[in-house]
Amino acid sequence: MPKINVYLPDDLAEAVKESGVPVSAICQRALEQSVKRLNAIRAASLGDLSGTDLTVGLTNFTQRARDVIMLAITRARERGAAEIGTQDFLHGLVTEGANLALHVLRSMEVDPAIVLAEVIRSAPEPGDGTAARMSTTAAGALELAVTEALSLGHNYVGCEHLLLGLVAEPTGTGGQVLRGLGVEPRAARHAVGAALAGYVHLRANQAKEPDVAAAVTAALEPVLRRLDALEKQAPVG
Repeated sequence: MPKINVYLPDDLAEAVKESGVPVSAICQRALEQSVKRLNAIRAASLGDLSGTDLTVGLTNFTQRARDVIMLAITRARERGAAEIGTQDFLHGLVTEGANLALHVLRSMEVDPAIVLAEVIRSAPEPGDGTAARMSTTAAGALELAVTEALSLGHNYVGCEHLLLGLVAEPTGTGGQVLRGLGVEPRAARHAVGAALAGYVHLRANQAKEPDVAAAVTAALEPVLRRLDALEKQAPVG
C-alpha cells in the first residue's frame, strides 16, 4: 500500500502520540471526503450548465454561495459570453449584496462598489455566446474555494471561500481585479479567519457583558445574520 507522509507541528505530534488516536484511519477518512468533494466540484464546474438546476452538483455550497454562482451565470449570459468567467463570479459576489465576503473586503479597506466598477470596466465586448460552461479559470477558482474551505476545517463552502478561491486563482480576471485593489491571498485568509473568530468570541462573551455585547451586536448585525445562516446551511459530515 502506498505511503503518504503527513507533517505535524511538534506540539500536535506530541499530543497525537500521547492520545494514541488512530492516525492512519483518521487521515484516510479525511482524505476520502476531501477527494470526493473536489471530484464533485470538478464534475459540476466542467459540465453542461444549460440545464434547469445549474447548481445541483454544489451540495456543500451554502445557499448564498449558490445564489452568487447563479448571479454569475446570469451575468455571463447577459453579456453574451461563451463561458462563465471569474469576473462573473466576482460580479455575482458583489451584487448579491449581503454576504460575509463583502464584510471581509471592507475590513481590508476595499470598497465593494469599486470592485464592481473594476469588474464592469474590465469586461470584454458583448458577444453572442450562451455561457453553457465555465472557463478553465472559473472552474479552477471553484476548486480552490473548496480547497480553502477544507484547509479551514469547514464542511461547507460559503461566499468567503469563493472570495479566497478567486484571489488564489492566478490568471483569471476576477483575481487580477482583487489583487490590483490590494487583496492578496494571505491577507484575505487572515481577514476571513478574523471575521469568523470575532463572531465566536462575541457569542462567548455576550452573557458576561450584555450591554457591551448588545452594542457590538447591533454594529455587526449584518455579519451575525450571515454567520447564523451559515450554521443552519452547513451540511453535516
